[in-house]
Order: sequence, then structure tokens, then C-alpha cells
Amino acid sequence: MYQNGRQEVEEDDPEDVEEEGEDGDEDGEEEEEEPTLKYETMKTPAFDFLQKETISAIYVSTEFMTLGTHNGVVHVIDHKGNNIKAYRSHSATISGIDVDYENQFIASASVDGKVIIHSLHTPENYSFDFRRPMRTVALEPGFAHKNGRQFVCGGMAGTLLLHDKGWMGHKAQILHSGEGPIWETSWMGNLIAWANDLGVKIYDTASHSRIGFIDRAVDAPRADLFKCNLRWRDEQTLLIGWADHLKVARVRQRPNPPPGMPPLMIEITSHFALDYMVAGIASYQNSYLILSYISPDTYMEEETEDRERQRRKAALPPEMNLISRSGEQEASDVLAIQGYGTYGCNDYALGPSIKEKDPFFVVMSPKSIIVARPRDRSDHVDWLVEKRRYAEALDEVEKMGETREWNVVSVGEKFIESLVEEGQFDKAAELCPKVCRDNGKAWEDWIFTFVQKGQLPAIVPVIPTQEPQLSHVVYEMVLAHYLANNRDELLRTIRTWPHGIYDSSAIVVAVQGELEHTPSSAILMECLAELFIQNRQPGRALPYLLRLRKPNVIDLIREYNLFSAVKDQVLLLVEFDQDLEQKYRVQGEGSMASVLPRRSAAISLLVEHTDSIPIPRVIQQLEQRASFLYLYLDALFDRDPLLTSDYADRQVQLYAEFSYKRLMDFLRASNYYSLERAYRICKERDFVPEQVFLLGRMGNNKAALNLIIERLGDVTRAIDFAKEQNDEELWEDLLKYSETRPAFIRGLLENVGAEINPVRLIRRIRNGLEVPGLKSALIKILQDFNLQISLLQGTQTILYSDCTDLARRLQSSQVSGAFCSATMTCPICDLPLFVAPTPSAETQQLALAFLCGHIVHATHVKGASELPAQQPEIIRGFLGSQARTQDRLGQKLA
Repeated sequence: MYQNGRQEVEEDDPEDVEEEGEDGDEDGEEEEEEPTLKYETMKTPAFDFLQKETISAIYVSTEFMTLGTHNGVVHVIDHKGNNIKAYRSHSATISGIDVDYENQFIASASVDGKVIIHSLHTPENYSFDFRRPMRTVALEPGFAHKNGRQFVCGGMAGTLLLHDKGWMGHKAQILHSGEGPIWETSWMGNLIAWANDLGVKIYDTASHSRIGFIDRAVDAPRADLFKCNLRWRDEQTLLIGWADHLKVARVRQRPNPPPGMPPLMIEITSHFALDYMVAGIASYQNSYLILSYISPDTYMEEETEDRERQRRKAALPPEMNLISRSGEQEASDVLAIQGYGTYGCNDYALGPSIKEKDPFFVVMSPKSIIVARPRDRSDHVDWLVEKRRYAEALDEVEKMGETREWNVVSVGEKFIESLVEEGQFDKAAELCPKVCRDNGKAWEDWIFTFVQKGQLPAIVPVIPTQEPQLSHVVYEMVLAHYLANNRDELLRTIRTWPHGIYDSSAIVVAVQGELEHTPSSAILMECLAELFIQNRQPGRALPYLLRLRKPNVIDLIREYNLFSAVKDQVLLLVEFDQDLEQKYRVQGEGSMASVLPRRSAAISLLVEHTDSIPIPRVIQQLEQRASFLYLYLDALFDRDPLLTSDYADRQVQLYAEFSYKRLMDFLRASNYYSLERAYRICKERDFVPEQVFLLGRMGNNKAALNLIIERLGDVTRAIDFAKEQNDEELWEDLLKYSETRPAFIRGLLENVGAEINPVRLIRRIRNGLEVPGLKSALIKILQDFNLQISLLQGTQTILYSDCTDLARRLQSSQVSGAFCSATMTCPICDLPLFVAPTPSAETQQLALAFLCGHIVHATHVKGASELPAQQPEIIRGFLGSQARTQDRLGQKLA
């Protein structure tokens, strides 16, 4: 519980208290609490009367607010500030106002001694003159639809009167008197609460009895200095704010009430001593909302005789305090009210609206009306923006969508502005896509802002290239900046940005200008190549790519058909491609990588497009690099030997120099080289097998055979050579050379075949000549002959068996019957072979059937007249059976 507005705590060490105070100040500076309510001063034309009048009383209903002035005028104004009605009901200050729940009747009490009940929609009005100043009035709940038209009122006479309408008019019932003026009254359900000089009392209209008394604090100031505030939170709970005390009274059933005691009783559930005066009170959610007034000291300096220094101190502005039901301070807002220095506590009032969906509170001062509403998420965003907490505001707007004043764009722009002011350009740039979205104008404005701050690189990564597409000037400005400051980023940007969003020709001119100053700049050449390719000028990009030795240059040539453009740069192309191949080989094979060039993509490209890249022009450029020329001619020969016919002699020399293994294949496959020149090259390099082959092609078989025997000593090769030449004299020379060479004799015996008779060879062996392996060679010859004889016998047996079987099948097919029909005709005379006999007809013609299958009349065959005639009965029977067969077939088909 609070004592003098502060929670009671044990006394601490002064030093600890001081340290805690300092920490508290630091925490307060670090984070400011957001207000619970928002405030708005009503300034519509309906309030123009405040220029001449001052407000003395207020009541807020569900549809409008009713204001009473010191001039006795009642103003009815809706919640939006529109004037509904204004009428003069009194001749002096209106001290109390009440409105029924149906918003049809307005009751006002004035110090002129009158209570006026005025109907807004009907001529029904009531006026009561009590001839003493009245302070308060309250209508019974449901006043508009009850016949009794009951109300209670009280004032300086000290009597609380209950008025009830009957047949003879209103009659008054005294509920209480004799304890001083009635300062305040409030009616909820069956309970009427009122305040006098001694305290607060509650009357139960159902049991017609007073149920309790709540006294004032012992040290409370005079009742007329600080007015009492009564507010029902519900039908059983009454909030009492009087001077610097707040009490919460609970009305409940009295357990087992004795006779003569009221059925209800009052229980004080909370009592708070405050360090300010209560000018108004209301219930807000689970807390209490208090309009507070801080009393100034009476005089600035009482002991002085100076009247100016003895004058009364100016009052402090009122505050709106929110405290929990446990008494903890939750929020405190100072209200900006003009002229507050001259106002006292009784000049203020707090009127809560009883609307459930849109609750609000009206703060009354003599010259202004302030509406306090619960802060919603939109107000939360407003407060965050006001406190420059833009990141939180932006997150909140994204979650809830657009508010009344803010959206992602507007909050984001504020956020970016603050980040730019703080120098956090990277964060500001990251925020631009979320804020600018597809607004090209906003994008360009922020980009130019970054340029002015010298921070263009920060925003470049997020600059959109489509949706929206900005002005080409923006993109060209970015590229120009990179050209001057960061050429690596220039290349990356050219590659990533789509073509067409900027004037590439202007960028090309700028890059070429820089390249003239630094001709060896690889990055500038690469930029130019990318620009030319994007501008559909790959031919202009090719020289730069070749100088840069880019791996994709071959693919580029193929993709854009740049064969004509490369025909004068063959050496550069092949040289670059071979270097690339060599690099790959070194990386893949390490120290074992071959230094010999091999066919590559560039060579394949030159070979495949000889129509666009002429062969003579290629050879002319590659002549200075023999290894490249070899690769080109070799690939060309593989494709079509006729293509290299004019360069066959040069090709022999290149094979001899760079690929000896392929020389023999070329010598065998080509017929366009000079045999003498080729022989000379092979002889110079001592290529014996190639010399043998060339001598053979030149017809010098003996010299070739002599090379094989003398230089190679290879009997198998000698035999193969003799077989290839198929020359009897060559075989004789081979036998002659072999007579004195046992190894050759044995080799000939082991490889003897149809080309040489073994007997012929054996007879040439001189007596006494030792031939190693002669016995095994002879045994092998004999075994081979036995095998040949066995194979011949087996094949002969198979042949005889097959012939016998085929002869039987032929004889069976020839002697088998042949199918004949009555409609068959003679292939010679085209007459029917078989004619049905008639009684007058002579003997029928004979028909002869040959083994080959032909059937003809016998008259066409020589010597057929000697054959016997055919019997008519046989023919008739044959033809009759044929006719019957045809009839049966016809019936089946039908």
C-alpha cells in the first residue's frame, strides 16, 4: 500500500540509495516509457463558445458529451465535436450534470437553486427551484422509460432529496440531512451514493435503507476545497477519490443479517494515500485512471512584506496517472492545458465514456476539452516514429499493415534518413528494397542522395535492374564510378546487369579511352569483350579474348560463327589453345606431363571449317610453328587425305619430327608424297622399317629384303615382306640369304606355308650345317601336314553326306504328285489342259507333266503321238469331282 504516494520500504544505507538513484536515472535516460493513452484537444467550431464562457460541469454519455458553463448554458456536443444543441437552463454556474442511459434526458443542477430536467427530443421538461445552491443531481437508471421519473439531488442545504413523479406531480423524500452540504451523488442500479462533509454514504432503494458509511480521512482538508469524486465501476464496486485519498468500496450481501439490519453491507477493499489531489477518477481495464492535481505552496514567501513576493504560487499542470489495483504506478502523463497556472483542483473533471467498443475519457478544464483514448497499434507506431525508433516502427507496420498515417514506405523513408544522418550507409542501402519497392522515382532519389554523400558503392548491390527499371543515366553513373575507382566491380556489374538498361556504346567509348592509357590492362580488355558480346558484336570481342587467353573463346567462335573473323588470327588462336592444353596436362599429370603438343579444340575448329578458313591461309600462318602445323595437317589428313595432298611431302617431314609412330601409317595411307624424298628423310633419320616399306613401293625389293635381313634380322618380317610382294624371285633370294643363316632357316621352317614348299627349303640345307631347333621344326611341319590331311578327309566325308541327302530330296520332289485343276491352261497354246468328253468327241488329248513342274499338251512334244490315248471316264470323273468341290466351296462362302 502507498503512503504519501510512495511504496513503503525499509530504510537503506544513504550511499546505497544514492547509487540506486543514479542507476535509476541512467535507466530512465536509456529507455523512455510509452504513454498508455493518447490525448487530443477538441478544437471544432462547436467549442467556439469557450472564447466567452468557461466550463463548470461535464457528463459523457454513449452518444454525446454535455457541458455546463458558469453562465448557466448547457451545450450538447457529439463525440466528433459537432454541435447538437445548446440551451440556457440556469442563470448561474451549473455545478452538476447527469444524462439518462437512453440519452433522452439531461438533468442539470446550479447554484441558482434550480434543478432542470430537459428532454432532447420531446417537450417534456421539469424544473425545480429549491431556493438554495444545488451541487449535484443524478437520474435513476432507466429514467426515460419509467413512469416514476425519479432523481436525487442535493446542495448547500445539506438535504439529499429523492423525487418521484405521481398523479399530483413530483413529491420529494428526504434520504439524508443534517451533516453538511451534499457535494456529490451517483446512482447505479438500486444503490445511491452521496458525499457530505463527514464522508460517503450509500442508500439501497430496494430495501429503503442506508447500508453503510465511509468516513473521510482524519487529516483530510475541508470538503469544499477539493471535491469528492464518486464513480461506479460496476453495480457493486464504488470508487471514491477525495482530496489525496483513493478508496475502493465493495457492496455485498450481509451474511445472516439480524432483524432491523440492511441486507447489504460495505467493505473497503483498497485504500491508497496519494501525493496529489484527485480531480477525477475512472476505471480503466484492470487499473484506476486518476486525473491528479498537485497543490502548490500557498505563498512563495509568506514572511516578506513585499506583496509581489507574497503572491500565490502558480499551479502545476494536471497529470493523468494510471495505477494498478495493487497501488503500483503504471503510467503518468502531464497534460498540456493552457492557463493551468490559475486553475484549482475543482476546475478539472474527468468524464469517462461508457461505450464498450470504443472507450475514451474526457478531461475538462474551464477553457478546453481533452479527449484521452487508449493507444492502439497505430498510436504505438506514431510514438515509435516520434522517438526515432524507426526499426521497431517498421517491424510493427509490417506486422499490422498500414496505419492511419504510416505505412512501410513512409516509416522506411524516415528510417533511411536517420541512418544516412548517422552515417550507417550499408544499413540504409539494405533497407531501400523494402521501402522503395517498385517506385522508380524513390529509387533514383535515394541513389542520388548516396552519390552526394560519396557512398554510391553501398547502394549499388541493391539497385534494381527490372521492376522497376531506372533511368539509364543511373546505371551509366554507377558504371562510370566503377571505371574510375573499382574496375573489378565494373566487370562484375557488366556481367550481372541485363543488357539494354544502359547505353553500352557510351560505356565502350569510356573503357576504350582508359585502355589507351593502360594498353596491358587485362580487366579493361575483359570489360570491352563483355560489352561487345552483350552488344551483339562478338567479332570485335574476339581479339581481346584471344589476348586474354579465355578458355571459352572456342565456344564463342562456334556460337557466333566467327570463322571468317579468326582466319587471320590462326597462330594466336592455336598458340593460346595449346598453352591451355599444356596447362591442363601439367595440372592433371604433374611432372609426367608430355611436352609434345596434341590436337586441341582450336585445331578441330580449323579442320571442321575449311570453307571459311582456307587451308593455304592456315598453313601460311602456322609455317613458323612446325608443331602447330603438324597438328593441323594430321587432323586434316584424318578427316580427308585428299585435303593434304599438296602438302604430303611436308607432312612426311613433320611426322618424322613429331610423331614417328604415325609415320608408317601415313606412308601406307597416302599416295601423294614423293617416294624418293620420303626415303631420303627416313634414311637420314635411320628409320629402317619405313625404308623397307618405301623401297618396296619403289620396286627395289631386293634392297628392302636385304635391309630386313641385315639391319633388322627379323625373319618374320622378311617372310611377311615376301608374302606382300608375292614375287618368286624374292622368295628365291630369301632362301638364298637363309642358306648360311640357321636362325632364318628355322624361322622359314616354322612359318612355312602355301607360299613355299618345305621340301624345297630342306634340300637347301647344307650338310653339316647346325640348325638349332631343326628337329622340333621338322616335327611341327609333319604334324601340320597330318593335321591338313585329317581336315581334308573330314571335309570330304561331310561333302559326300550332304550330296547324298540333297540328291534324295531332289528325287523325292521330282517324283511327287502335282496339283492340277480343271481350269488349268497349256502354257504353250493357252487352251484348257482338260476338257470334259462328249459322246461325239474322239479320244481326249494327252497332257504331259514334266519334273520341272510344267504341264503341256502332248501334241506340243516331239514323239507324243505314239503315246496311248486318255480314257474319257477318268477325265469325266476328275472334272466332276472338281465341279462338286467348287459347289461346296460356293455354299460355304455363301
